[in-house]
Amino acid sequence: MSDLIDDPSEGANAPEFSISEISGAIKRLIEGEFAHVRLRGEVGRVSRPRSGHLYLDLKDDKAVINGIIWKGVATRLQVQPEEGMEVVAVGRLTTFAGQSRYQIVIEEIRPAGVGALMAMLEKRKQMLAAEGLFEPERKKPLPYLPHVIGVVTSPSGAVIRDILHRLRDRFPRKVLVWPVAVQGDKSAAEVARAIAGFNALSSGGALPRPDLLIVARGGGSVEDLWGFNEEVVARAVAASDIPLISAVGHETDTTLIDFVSDKRAPTPTAAAELAVPVRLELLAWVNEQGARMSTALTSGVERRGQRLRDLARAIPRAESLVEPARQRMDRAGERLPAALRHGVQTRRVALSDVSGSLKPSLLTRSVSGERQRLENMSARLNLQAVQADIARKGADLTRLTKRMGEIGHAQLATLSDRLEATDRLRETLSYKATLARGYAVVRGDGAVVTTQKAAGAAKALEIEFADGRLALGEGGQPPPPISKPKPKQAAKPNKPPDQGSLF
Repeated sequence: MSDLIDDPSEGANAPEFSISEISGAIKRLIEGEFAHVRLRGEVGRVSRPRSGHLYLDLKDDKAVINGIIWKGVATRLQVQPEEGMEVVAVGRLTTFAGQSRYQIVIEEIRPAGVGALMAMLEKRKQMLAAEGLFEPERKKPLPYLPHVIGVVTSPSGAVIRDILHRLRDRFPRKVLVWPVAVQGDKSAAEVARAIAGFNALSSGGALPRPDLLIVARGGGSVEDLWGFNEEVVARAVAASDIPLISAVGHETDTTLIDFVSDKRAPTPTAAAELAVPVRLELLAWVNEQGARMSTALTSGVERRGQRLRDLARAIPRAESLVEPARQRMDRAGERLPAALRHGVQTRRVALSDVSGSLKPSLLTRSVSGERQRLENMSARLNLQAVQADIARKGADLTRLTKRMGEIGHAQLATLSDRLEATDRLRETLSYKATLARGYAVVRGDGAVVTTQKAAGAAKALEIEFADGRLALGEGGQPPPPISKPKPKQAAKPNKPPDQGSLF
C-alpha cells in the first residue's frame, strides 16, 4: 500500500477537490435539478425548537427525507403538521454540508385530502377525551336569564345580525361582541384570546363581565371550520369559568369545540334561543301563575271560613261558659265577711292564751341578764381594741420621732457646713485681705477718697491699715494716738437644742 501511495503515476489524471468544493457542487446540482418539488408522505418525527423553526421527517414505506419549515412560514400555516399525518409538501431540495445530508425546505404543507384531516381530528379528539375534557360532569349549567351575553364571532358576517335579531325578538339583553377572525391561520389564536379575555373581566368593572358566552360561525368546509378544531381553542373553552354555547357551522357540522362546550347549538340562531327565554311567554306564564295564586288564595280563604263557621256552631255560647263561674263568685263574695270575722276572732283567742302563759318578772330578769352579758362583752372588746390601737400608734410615734431627730441633725449639719463655706467666701472676697498685703483705705469726711483732689478738699482724713485706723485732723496734723481696739472674741456657735422625746 505504501508503494501505491508513493507512486506519483497512480491517479495522476483525476482532478483534486476540497471537501467544500465537492459539497458546493453537489448542492448546486441538487438545487438545480429539484428547484421546486411536491412530495406526498407521512409526517414522522416533529421538532419545534425555541428558534421557531419546524423540523420534521417525511417518510413512506421505503425512504425518509428530512424537512425544515422556517419560522416565517411556520407561523402562517393553517394546519400544523403532526406525527402520523399524511401531507403534501411543496418546496425545494437542498443539502446541509455540516452533516452531509440532503433535505427539503418546505414552503407550503397541507393535509393530503379530507381523510388526513379527519384522522388528525380523531387523534386529537381521543387525546382530549382521555384528559376528561368531554366529561358531562365538567359542563356548567346555563343561566336562565343572563344579564350580559358575550359573543365571539366576526363583526361583519350575518351571524352576529342573526343572534342580535333573535335576542331582540325573544328577550332583549346586553350583548358584548369580541370581533375575531373565524377562518384562516389567525382564527384559533384569536378565538382562544377572546374566551380568555371575557373570563378576565371583573364583575364590578367598567365593562361588565358576561354571564354567558356564545362562540358562533356560519357553515363552511372542513378547512374553513378547522380553526375551531385546534387544541388551543378546545383548552380555552375547557378553562372558561363562564358557561359557553358553541354554534359553529350548520347542524350537520361538528367541530372539536362542540364536545368541550357546555352546550352545543346547531346554528347561531338556535344559540340565541338557548341563551334567553321568550319574554312574552314568561309574561304569560307569570300572569297565569298570578291568576292561579289568586284562585288558590280565594278558595283557601273560603274553605277556612266555612270550616270556622262549622266549628263555631259546635262551640257553646260565651255567656253559658261564664255564668257558672259568675254564680260561684257571687256566693264566695257573700261568705267572705263572715269568714273574715270568724278568722279574726279565732286568732285573737289564740293570742290571749299564749300571752297569759308568759310571766313578766321572768321576762324582765332574762332581758336584764342578757343586757348585762352584752355590756360586759362590749367593754372587753372595746378595751382590747383601744389597747391594741394605743400600742400600734405608740410604735408609729416612736418611729416617726426617731426619723424626725435624724432628719433634724442632718439638716443642722448641712446648714453649718454651708455657713462655714459662706464665711470663708466672705473672707476671701473682703478687702481686709488686700490690706494685709500693704494696701490702705483712705476716707475723707466719712467717704472713701480715691483722688488727690478729693483728699485735699476733705476736712479730716482717716487711713485704715490692716492693724487699725489712723485719723488726721485739719492741716495734716496727726491726732492723738488711738488705742487699738481689742479683737472681738468669736461668738460661740449656738448649740442646737436637744431634740427631746415627745413622751
